[in-house]
Amino acid sequence: FQMSKTHERRKRVCVVGAGAAGLPSIRHALLYGFEVVCYEGQGDIGGLWRYKPEETDESSVMKSTVINSSKELTAYSDFPPKADDANFMHNRHMCQYLVDYADNYKLHDYIKLWHKVQNVERAEDYSKTGRWNITVNDVKSGSSFTENFDGVLLCTGHHTLPHWPEPWPGQKEFKGNVIHAHSYKDHKGLEDKVVAVVGVGNSGGDVAVELSKIAKQVYLVTRRGTWVFNRIFDYGRPVDCALNTRFFEGFRTMLPLWFTNAVLAWQLNRRFDHELYGLKPAHGVFGAHPTVNDEMPNRIAAGTIRIKPQIKRFTERGLEFEDGTKVEEVDEVIVSTGYSFEFPVLERGELVKVKENVVDLFEYVFPLACEHDTLGIIGLIQPYGSIMPIAEMQARVVLDVLAGRSKLPTTEERLALVQEKHCQMDGRYVKSRRHTIQVDYIPYMDELSKYIGCTPPYWFSYLPFDPLMAIHALIAPTASYFYRIRGPHAWPGARDAILTIEDRVAKATNPNKKGTIFTLKHAGVMEILVISVAFFCFLLALWH
Repeated sequence: FQMSKTHERRKRVCVVGAGAAGLPSIRHALLYGFEVVCYEGQGDIGGLWRYKPEETDESSVMKSTVINSSKELTAYSDFPPKADDANFMHNRHMCQYLVDYADNYKLHDYIKLWHKVQNVERAEDYSKTGRWNITVNDVKSGSSFTENFDGVLLCTGHHTLPHWPEPWPGQKEFKGNVIHAHSYKDHKGLEDKVVAVVGVGNSGGDVAVELSKIAKQVYLVTRRGTWVFNRIFDYGRPVDCALNTRFFEGFRTMLPLWFTNAVLAWQLNRRFDHELYGLKPAHGVFGAHPTVNDEMPNRIAAGTIRIKPQIKRFTERGLEFEDGTKVEEVDEVIVSTGYSFEFPVLERGELVKVKENVVDLFEYVFPLACEHDTLGIIGLIQPYGSIMPIAEMQARVVLDVLAGRSKLPTTEERLALVQEKHCQMDGRYVKSRRHTIQVDYIPYMDELSKYIGCTPPYWFSYLPFDPLMAIHALIAPTASYFYRIRGPHAWPGARDAILTIEDRVAKATNPNKKGTIFTLKHAGVMEILVISVAFFCFLLALWH
């Protein structure tokens, strides 16, 4: 799909940021034949996944962070992970995967490090051409310059602006230390301290568990509780590999939400009773973003983490909670209340408005305020699953539209679809600043893929000529490779990558073990499905 006329000017595309969303944006822009420049404000690639021990305004994982999604469902569509990579990689290895991806496709040639984008604004002829002027600061020299581009992909993430709750009564008089989880790097300095962690999301859970091993005591403060997923499902399989299949997704979409909520809650409570451990929320499993943590129930059982309700007030040296209990001596309070996002580089914050993390973007990518589809915001989603393959798919849609190969719905249709998504969000999720950009992995990937014609074929379409692929399309993890079977820049290695998923999963823990789709133990999933089928048959019987 490169430009057919050699004398035509190649379109120039700017990618802002060389992290997990920026790298695949560069890769696919090159596949479309665009002239690509990527500006990265830091001295290396990797974004969030490059650990930064020092305090910065940039996003960074903690020193001990491990990915919450498995390697196969985190991988880009044409770069499967190594067989000996851990199924849940430490951030150091996750960053190395990004470096290997950039090396493999020679992306470094198009990345300008230490170049920070200051402003992206519509060019004078934007109404006619859709072009953009980008002002860039050369961090090392201190000089600034402006360049003109046909398209812009903004890949700066949404974990850079810590959200602080309203101050609690007495907080100013508190003699201890209060920080945001954004500033937490490791446990050093907190040995034998009493620590309160506010917020039971993924960051709060990770901080609490890590500190519970070396602190005197950790209190985990939660307003509404949470459902806790283990990374490892039945028989040691990665949980997302077990649940993110076409087979399971088919049942999830057919059955009522209350029923799937009940079945998954039953499954999670078999591991540990959430009510007994003080974590059971009022909402269903699909009513809020889940917490992924393997050790939390063990640390609660050991007493090194104690669950507490909302903070009522700070005392000079301690905390009082809404249930009337008090902790007289607290050394450190770590606030893990998420992040806000905004777009200060887009016409100095005036182009795309955000209020309480609510923003009007078509498909969470295209600003409704823009007349042309030449600006895409990549990676601004909170998925049930990994963000990386979704960001790649978003970039593919933006670039396909920019290439003139596909078109998006009309303005009126987009407005209706954005409103529909807002309503769906309000109807399903607990009202929260966190639940404004939620997406489900398979449905959202399918939704985006339809715009550019790369939706995976139905499993049964393979039966006459490729039954092995049919089985994988039905019950294998729906990894991003499925979306490169057809469509723009179909990848010849997609089928082989799909058929070897289970082998790479198995070899991550046992190099001598060969895994295939036929050796899987799906008992845990089958229990859920048997119940679901029985319920479905019951409904059919009632209908007749």
